[in-house]
Order: sequence, then structure tokens, then C-alpha cells
Amino acid sequence: MEAGRQVFSVDLLERYAAKGRGVITCMAAGNDVILLGTSKGWIIRHDFGVGDSYDIDLSVGRPGEQSIHRVFVDPGGSHCIATVVGSGGADTFYTHAKWTKPRILSKLKGLVVNAVAWNRQQITEASTREVILGTDNGQLHEIVVDEKDKKEKHINLLYELKELPEEFTSLQMETATSGNRTRYYVMAVTPTRLYSFTGIGTLESVFSSYVDSPVRFMELPGEILNRQVLFELHFFIKQRRAVHFAWLSGAGIYHGGLYFGAQQSSTDGDENFVENKGLLDYSKLIEGAEAVKPSSMVVSEFHFLLLIGNKVKVVNRISEQIIEELQFDQTTESMSRGIIGLCSDASAGLFYAYDQNSIFQVSVNDEGRDMWKVYLDLKEYAAALANCRDPLQRDQVYLAQAEAAFSARDFLRAASFYAKINHILSFEEITLKFIGINEPDALRTFLLRKLDNLAKDDKCQITMISTWTTELYLDKINRLLLEDDTALENRSSEYHSIIKEFRAFLSDCKDVLDEATTMKLLESYGRVDELVYFASLKKQYEIVVHHYIQQGEAKKALEVLQKPDVPIDLQYKFAPDLIMLDAYETVESWMTTKNLNPKKLIPAMMRYSSEPHARNETHEVIKYLEFCVHHLQNEDPGVHNLLLSLYAKQEDDGTLLRFLQCKFGKGRSNGPEFFYDPKYALRLCLKEKRMRACVHIYSMMSMHEEAVGLALQVDPELAKAEADKVEDDEDLRKKLWLMVAKHVVEQEKGTKRENIRKAIAFLKETDGLLKIEDILPFFPDFALIDDFKEAICSSLEDYNKQIEQLKQEMNDATHGADNIRNDISALAQRYAVIDRDEDCGVCQKKILTAGWDHRMARGYTLVGAMAPFYVFPCGHAFHAQCLIAHVTRCTNQTQAEYILDLQKQLTLLGGESRKESNGALTEEDSITSMTPTDKIRSQLDDAIASECPFCGDLMIREISLPFVLPEEEHEAASWEIKPHNIGNQKSISLAV
Repeated sequence: MEAGRQVFSVDLLERYAAKGRGVITCMAAGNDVILLGTSKGWIIRHDFGVGDSYDIDLSVGRPGEQSIHRVFVDPGGSHCIATVVGSGGADTFYTHAKWTKPRILSKLKGLVVNAVAWNRQQITEASTREVILGTDNGQLHEIVVDEKDKKEKHINLLYELKELPEEFTSLQMETATSGNRTRYYVMAVTPTRLYSFTGIGTLESVFSSYVDSPVRFMELPGEILNRQVLFELHFFIKQRRAVHFAWLSGAGIYHGGLYFGAQQSSTDGDENFVENKGLLDYSKLIEGAEAVKPSSMVVSEFHFLLLIGNKVKVVNRISEQIIEELQFDQTTESMSRGIIGLCSDASAGLFYAYDQNSIFQVSVNDEGRDMWKVYLDLKEYAAALANCRDPLQRDQVYLAQAEAAFSARDFLRAASFYAKINHILSFEEITLKFIGINEPDALRTFLLRKLDNLAKDDKCQITMISTWTTELYLDKINRLLLEDDTALENRSSEYHSIIKEFRAFLSDCKDVLDEATTMKLLESYGRVDELVYFASLKKQYEIVVHHYIQQGEAKKALEVLQKPDVPIDLQYKFAPDLIMLDAYETVESWMTTKNLNPKKLIPAMMRYSSEPHARNETHEVIKYLEFCVHHLQNEDPGVHNLLLSLYAKQEDDGTLLRFLQCKFGKGRSNGPEFFYDPKYALRLCLKEKRMRACVHIYSMMSMHEEAVGLALQVDPELAKAEADKVEDDEDLRKKLWLMVAKHVVEQEKGTKRENIRKAIAFLKETDGLLKIEDILPFFPDFALIDDFKEAICSSLEDYNKQIEQLKQEMNDATHGADNIRNDISALAQRYAVIDRDEDCGVCQKKILTAGWDHRMARGYTLVGAMAPFYVFPCGHAFHAQCLIAHVTRCTNQTQAEYILDLQKQLTLLGGESRKESNGALTEEDSITSMTPTDKIRSQLDDAIASECPFCGDLMIREISLPFVLPEEEHEAASWEIKPHNIGNQKSISLAV
């Protein structure tokens, strides 16, 4: 079946492998170690891994000729078991790779061991763990050997065939561990049967469970023509786990898959751990009249190697066809006997054949390279795909599947397989195939699957195929709508299914479909709902909202506008239509939308407000504007003006008045108390005849006369309240009350005497602001004075009291002026006594010194030739110049500059004539004839001599100043005590 180079090749490994120890009778291999048994009782070990070889003689001490019956080695190449048969009976030996001397297993004396099953999962170099031995008398024994003990731990009889006693010819064992429990799987064969054992626990407990219960077995008796047939059982090991088995039986090769560990959930276990069983009949292998059956066999992953006569035929396990026949380069003396047997090394992945003298190595050369074709011929497509090595091979498998489905008229399935083909068929060939048979559904399926298989880089092809698929979906939807109504229910179900599928397709392909083309397609087919759906996917929210508004579905439109990625401008654009469609839902949506500018919604709200509404209907615009003003604290004048205009149009003006009286800006710095336009509000209220509101607006605009005048037309009490609001302008307040009084007098329609009494009562309400004489001009000239007698007398009494009060105030003022004159005279005579030894508080020199600067004496009262000085009531005295210097030094910079400027002005003034009298001014002159020098001198006195610098605030403020000022730091540093050089000092000892 396979073309090209051979899968299996033969090489001579060792020509004279027996080393003269007889002829080879048996062979075993594991981990690059080969063990040969010879006809003279020798075991020859070849370790090709390390290039070592040595011989072990098992015939020592045994009489007569001895021959090695069987030899076994574990997969690691460390443990060896061999049986010697001779005239003295049979003995079984165990030896380890590190031992030089084998150990006889005495408990097995007389028993011929035909088969050994190693515990591949648990065996180590140091211990065999559990090993099962099969004997020629139908018994199974367990043996455990530890290398360090140099002897077996125990040998137990596990099982014995009683129903049909036959020899065990081959054994295999596998284990599976779950938690701390181990399950054993054992397969044993005799010439006619294959037995299966499984269980959890120890080997002994597993086999003891079969004492009273039947054993599962497969019987294939067959006709045994060749006594050399070994009836072998082989496991193929992959990644340390057996995956399939083969039994060389008399009837044929019985083989199948192995699934260990699948029954761990069952405590009893399932002995049938074999699946996909099959029997390869020998008749398929025998050519012509040949009646020779295989005498030996080994198993690879996909093939059986069968020794038939002197030939090794390679049979494909899957196709059961002979693919190769291996030839061996034998010596002349070995050709008569031919190839004796085959064995395998599972660890190294090698196979061996041997004759009496030589060992041949059979190597595998990529045996799975053509298995995809074998599986494909058998129409096992999944297995074929699993064994494909490149895209071309996979395409051939997909093509075979597609053509098989196409032939069976399963076009949808065929389309799925065609879509996976990338190389051997073009896209156009496949699509024309479906177009030719008029199968648009299959074509659509092919395009969809093709989209799934295309790489993301094929953007152009993806867009084209997606657009074609869109049109096919639309065509399918139209065909369903045009179908006969006889199958209405089924059609409806299919219709809704295809719509759902189409929408899912649009959602998946929204990023690859061309937006404009797709929308034109949807529009041309009249699929408005799908057009809206696609627009929503492409975030073309304007189209979506417009559609919902046309359908009258305001709530759905508002839900779209509420999405986070919808531009806020769409809210303003569709606001007029939405509020007319459903005012309640629209306003509720506005109130929950963040970052919405109410100013931009004013056109929509004005449109809504212009429509007539029922008297008891909630005005949604007013509700939203109130939310903006009160909750959002909106300050936009347009919003406030609109709300005011809506209030003005209501029948009840209570809400309008409350709004006008509410100070929305109260408490905010540098801001107005209200945000509506008062002039607009006034015009609106006048137009709507909301007079009370107009009165409030006039008052708020400080137009009190207009407010009172309008209030008198509405309610005199309101006018009185407005007149009382003026508190800081007494004249205006009186004027307003006079307006009210005139209105009251002119509006009274009772008898004259009654009118006068009401006018007199009105005067009392003004709290004395108006007198009787203020309202008399409002009465007619012919009114009798008698009617005002009481009021006039009361007024005259009040005037008399005021005159007396003014006289008293004048007397008090005259007395106060006299006191002031006396104080001034006393101040002019005030003096202080200075001791001649008195020192200046600053310079510590004598106060009464004769040396001084005449320029600095301007403005001072001079006493002979002495320098000007200041004496304070506390007793401290200072030269004028010293005091100025001290104060400027201790005060702040601004005050010091001010004092120095005054001093400079005094110095620059010329020698103006001064009125002196013995060095002093008269009292009258000092008051009435102040010169500019005197004024500057007075200012300087206030600046430096308002208080004693040693007893006043100046001294108190000096407490916070440091002792050493910044400008004195250099002087302070000069007083620092610096350490001298100790090393230069001399020590002087003092005698005691």
C-alpha cells in the first residue's frame, strides 16, 4: 500500500551471537539489552547501550544436556528470568544485571515457565515488584524479587486452570492507579483461549475473586498445523501505556484497542477493557496453496510483523493487507532451520529476528506516513485526518468527505467539507458546483464555513464573501415569505430561525461588512428591522432612533439614546419629536441623563408648551424645568425665563409668586439672587395680567413708586406692605405712604365724618410717619375743621414736645462748647518739671543740653539754646532727634518711611516768620493761625509721641524680636569663645 521507501528495513546486528555456546534457542530484548538462550544452557547478554557483553552458564551442576527453554527481560533491561530444560527436569532462574551469579527459584522446580508479565508501571531497577509467571501446566504464579536481598521475597500460586487445563503460552499485565488504589489488568493466552482478569487490590486478592466466579475468556481453537507456533500475546506500548494488543491464535490474529482505567468508578470492575476487536484471518495472508501459518509475531503502532516459514511479512493492522516482505542475510548453516523467532524492544522501539547463530535488527522508518491514505480508503475520515501530515493530505480527506456527501445529496454537509479545502479546489469551482444544482442554502453554508476558515489578513476576500452571504440570507428570507401558506406553521418556524441566524451573522461580521453596501442591500430587500439592527451594530444611532420615532416607539428610541456611546447631540436633535410623542417618558429620560444641557432643549419644550393641554394634566416641561432649577441648580437665564413664562400662563398665580420670591442665588458670593430677566418677567406678567407678580417685580427692581401705584389697583393692603419695605430712605417711604393715604382718602365712599375717622385710623398705621397736616390736602376744601379737631390738637401737642426737646438739645450743646473752651485753655497752661540732671532715654545724655541742630527745631517750642525734647507723663524724656531715630528703628518699614518723610519736609521748609511770645504761642494764635510747619510738626508728634516708646505698644511688640538682630550677628560672632590648640599647651605640675 505504501509507496516510496520501505517502512521496515533489516540490518544484521550480530553474526555469531551465540559465541560458540551452542545454537540460539530463544531471545528477549529491553532497553537496548538483548538476552539470548542457547542449546547448551547459556545466557548471553548483549548490552548495546554501553557496548558490553557477558555470558551466564545455567547448566552448572546439572547432569546431561541442558537447553534454555525461554528467556525473559523486563523493559528496563535489569531483571532476567530464564527456564532451563534438560534430562533432569526443568529449573527457573532469576538474575539481575548487576549480579554475576543467577539464583534458582526453587519453588518453581519442575515447572516449565512459558510466559512472564512484568509490571511496567511500577517496576524499578532495584525491585521487580509484582511479576506473573505462566507455566506449562496451566498455573499462574506471582513472584517479587529485590536486587539488594539477593533472593525472591515470595512466590505465590495465583490461579490454576481446571476446566480446560492447558499451558499458558503468553502473558501481559497493565496497572492503573487512582488515589491509593491500584487496578490490575491481566491477559493470558493458551493455545485455544485468551483469558482476562481485572480487579483492585493485590494480585492475590484479584485472582482469589475468580476462585468461585467464572473467568472471562475468548476461545479461538483453530487448526494447529505448525507445532512451532508460540501463540504469542503482544501489547503495543506508547508513552509507557499499552494502547492495543494482538494474539497470534490458531484461527487468526485477534486484535483490538485497550482502554485501561476507564472503569475506576466501578468497584467490581469491568473485565471487558478491550474495544474495536477484530480477527485477521490467515487466509488473507496465505498465497495459493500455502498452508503455513505464522509461527511468531511482533506488533508496531500500525503493523503486524509475522514470521511465516522463513519469511517475515509486514501486514497493515488497519487495512489487513501485506505491504512488505523482509529478507534476511543468513549463513549457509542457518538457512536450513531458517528464522526461529521475532521479539521486540518496546523501550527502544526496535524489533529483532534471530536464527541459530545471528541477530537481525528490524528498524521502523516512519510507519505512519501513509496511514491517512489507508484510513481514507476505509472511509474512516476522522482517523485519516488525525494522521495527515500536511494541508494537501487534509484537503484530499475533506474532498473525499465532500464528494461522498454530495453524492448522497447531503449538500449542506458537503458544503461544510468543501469549505475546508484550501489547495486542490478553487473557490470558484466549488461555488459554481452549488450554483449549477440551484442549492442556495448549501452555497450559503459553504460561504459561512469558508469565512470561519479564512485568515484575518484576507480582508478583501472576507468582505466580498460576507456581502454575498448577506444577499443569500436576504434571498432566503424573501423565498420563505413567498412560499405557499399551506405549511404556515413550519414556514413561520423556519422564518424566525433564519431571521435569528441572519442577525447573528450580522453581529459577527459587522466589522468586515461594508456599511454602505450592506445598508443598501437591506433597504432594497425591504428589511427595515434588520436595517435598524445593523445600524445599531454599526453605532449609526441616528438611523435607529429615527426608525423608532416613525414607528411611534418613543421608549425604545429613548433607550437607544441612553446608551453611553451615543452622542449627546442626538438627544437635542430628536427632543422635539420625542416630547411630542411621549412627554412623560421623554422627561423621565432627560432627568436620568447626565451632562444634558437644558438650554439646548428649550426649542423642544417650547414646542410642547405651545400645544393645548388638559386642565388637570401634569405639565411635563414644568416638571423638568423645576428639576433643573431646584435639583440641578441650573443658572441659565433661558431656563428660568421659560419656567417663569409657563407659570405665568397658569390660572393660579401662587406658583408664579413663589418662584419670583425664591432666591436661587442666595448665599453665593458675587452672584445675583435670581437668574431670570426681570424686565422680561415684568413684560410677561403685565401681558398675562399677573398684577401681584408685577408688584413683586417692581419692588425687586427698586421701583417702589410703580410697585405701590400698581398694588393700589390690586389690594391696598399689598400697597401698604410694599410701602413698608423701604427702610433706608425715610423721604421715599413717606412719599409711598402718602400715595397710599391719598388712595385711601379718595376711595372712601361713606359719610364725611366716617371718612375722616378712617383717615385718622390710617395715620396710626404709619407709626407716626404721617401727620394730619400731611393728609389734609387730600380732603376737599369744604370739609369742616371740627371734624379734625382731635387730630389737629394731637399734632400740635407733638410739635410742642419737639420744640421743647430741641431747646434742651441747644442748651446741652452750648454747655458742651463752654467745657471745650475751658479744656483748651487748660491745655495751653500744662507743663512738666525737668531735673537738670535728667538723661535722654536713648542717648543717655543730659536733656538740657545746649548743642542742637537749628534746622530740626522748626515747629518746636524753643527754650533758649537747648535742643528740642519730649517729656511723657510717665517721666521718660527724650531728645526729639533721639526719639525720631528710636521710633523709626523699632517700628515697621511703612511707618518709618512716613516719619522720615515728615522730618524731611520740616528740614526743607524755609525760615517762615513765627509768632512767638517768650518762646510760646498764645492760645488764640495756636488755634487760628496754624502754619504749614505747625501742621507737619503736629503730624510728626502724632507719629512719634502718641505714647511713650518705653511704656507703650512699641515696647510690647519688641518682646517677639530676637536679642541679636540680623545686622548684629557679626558683632555677636566676635564674642564667641573659640577653643585653643590643646597640643601647644604646656602642663605645669604643682608641688603639694
